Amino acid sequence: MQKAIPLTGQHRADHLLIAEMVTSSSRVLDVGCGDGALLKLLAETKGVDGRGVELSREKVNLCVKSGLSVIQGDADSDLKDYPDRAFDFAILSLTIQATRDPKTVLENLLRIGKHAIVSFPNFGHWRIRAQLLLTGRMPMTPNLPEPWYSTADAHLCTIRDFADLVSLVDAEVEDAVAFNSQGKRLPIKHSIALQNLLGEKAVFKLKRRS
Repeated sequence: MQKAIPLTGQHRADHLLIAEMVTSSSRVLDVGCGDGALLKLLAETKGVDGRGVELSREKVNLCVKSGLSVIQGDADSDLKDYPDRAFDFAILSLTIQATRDPKTVLENLLRIGKHAIVSFPNFGHWRIRAQLLLTGRMPMTPNLPEPWYSTADAHLCTIRDFADLVSLVDAEVEDAVAFNSQGKRLPIKHSIALQNLLGEKAVFKLKRRS
């Protein structure tokens, strides 16, 4: 893991961790870029040549007004149109659980970028397990604030689940961090079982196997 980026102001914890994994002056595609916060962070700290894809027309308009290069698109249907190795990094932050076909989306990220970076909420966290055990209902937490019937998160997973998917698509983990909502990393000595229990979210940096 690279040295933490010293920044002032409010930034999402996973965005800061992703920024540490991105190489300076690289070409970046941010899929599901939202309001463009990550693209702005990467431009300010790493000088990247950033592009974005966002489903919401309103958010696309906000990004364009801010001077960002963002187009409207759907991760499930539009990534297939991008050529191989078009970017150094293809990023999907807290979005993969909302896609219809996470496996295909991940395969496209690994094809489009020399590296793929994916962050996601961990459904294996102990608070979620406790809510399921004690209430028998789908959990709601600060990371998963919406009730089951209105959430876009159709494919929630645990850190172990995602690690299994990485193996299934024959990718290699270059870096992986489990962390809490404040961005505090779990000690690297923790086993994946403990990361799965204690980590609220995770970021994986991946590449295709040679």
